[in-house]
Amino acid sequence: MEAAVRGGMPDRAHGPLAALRHWAEHVDRPVATGLVLRCRALLADDGDADALYAEALRLHERHGGPYERARTQLVYGEWLRRRRRRAEARGHLAAAVSAFERLGAQLWAERARGELAAFGERGGEPQRSGPLTLLTPQELQVVRLAAHGHTNKEIAAQLFLSPRTVGHHLYKAYPKLGVTGRAELADLVLTADAGHRRSSAPGHQSR
Repeated sequence: MEAAVRGGMPDRAHGPLAALRHWAEHVDRPVATGLVLRCRALLADDGDADALYAEALRLHERHGGPYERARTQLVYGEWLRRRRRRAEARGHLAAAVSAFERLGAQLWAERARGELAAFGERGGEPQRSGPLTLLTPQELQVVRLAAHGHTNKEIAAQLFLSPRTVGHHLYKAYPKLGVTGRAELADLVLTADAGHRRSSAPGHQSR
C-alpha cells in the first residue's frame, strides 16, 4: 500500500487496504489496528490523516514494538515535513533513525536520514570524508545498493522509486565520484565504507 501511494498509484492500495481491515477485525489486536490506521492515513485527506497517524503511533508505542513504531514515525514524519510542520516532523524522523539503527534496519534508517537531510541535518550519522560526501542522501542510498550488486529494478523496489529515477541518480553520481561504471563504483564504495568502519572502531587513533 505504501509503495502504491509513493508511486503515484493510490487506487492500487484500496483493495489491499480492504483485505487488511478484514483481517484486522478478525485478529482484534491493537498492533493490527495500528497497521490499518497507518495505511488509512496514507490514503486520507489532510484533515483525517493527522488524527489517523497519531492514533496509529499511540497504538504502536504501546503494543507494536520498536519496528512498527519506527515505521509509523517515519511515514508520519514524512507527512508532517511535506506540510511544513518542521518541529513535529524532526522529532518523529530523528526517533525513527535511532530505532532503525538499533534494529539494524539500515535501508529504513537511510530513508529517515534522507528526510532529515531536507532540514540540513544528518540524523546522527557519523561524519564521513571522501567522495561519498558529494552525494545527496538519495544518491548515496542508490549508489550503495548498486555497489552491492543490485539492479536498477531491485533498487527501485527497495527505495519506492522508479527504475528510471534510479538510473538518473546513478547518472548524476558517477561524475561526482569520478567513476564510469558499476565495477569502479563497487570498488570505491566498499573501500570507503571499510575505511570508515576502521576509523570508527573503538580504540582507533589517527596517525
